[in-house]
Amino acid sequence: MNIGKSVVIKGELNGSEDLTIEGQVEGKIELRQNVLTIGANARIKAQVFAKAVIILGEVTGNVSASEKVDIRDNGSVDGDIAAPRVAIAEGAHFRGSIDMQKGGASPKAETKAPAATASTQSSGQQTPAAAGDNR
Repeated sequence: MNIGKSVVIKGELNGSEDLTIEGQVEGKIELRQNVLTIGANARIKAQVFAKAVIILGEVTGNVSASEKVDIRDNGSVDGDIAAPRVAIAEGAHFRGSIDMQKGGASPKAETKAPAATASTQSSGQQTPAAAGDNR
């Protein structure tokens, strides 16, 4: 389904099919089991929840995806992103924080934990960190 350039929506947008937005949306967008594409002409001021979000236009607000957020060339996000996979193309704009938690594992803990604990997250880093601790 497509929402054209001249369409302006204020409020909540819910659905159970993939959606492409080229117009303006203010409020909340929920497509938790589907793909949301923010077109190059779109101007979104909303909280976004979807399975995957592809951003070619402008989003102001937090974006949450269960699979992936992809900010393409000239795409723009001013807000926080929560998704297990995030891609930001060269030429894209992003201002906010990224939370890449997935399942039971918590990659975010790696940045908050002390160095010795973080080294256990990756076997490639475990030996150098352990050697550094023994000195």
